[in-house]
Amino acid sequence: MSSGLDNRIRVFRAEHRMSQGELADAIGVSRKTISTIEVGRFVPSTVIALKLAKFFGAPVEEIFSLTNTK
Repeated sequence: MSSGLDNRIRVFRAEHRMSQGELADAIGVSRKTISTIEVGRFVPSTVIALKLAKFFGAPVEEIFSLTNTK
């Protein structure tokens, strides 16, 4: 069994009415980084995950969760 990573970045962005580019600028990454994390093609570093959590004022566990896949 392996684990994947789900995220709610798109939900948090929608709640804050911001684009991927605006979020990327706010935490100092590229828009493509936000895009690839949102769709699950890229697992963010701890630093990026913590920056996202701090920006949204939420625990990392509210933004990211592990999923078990067989």
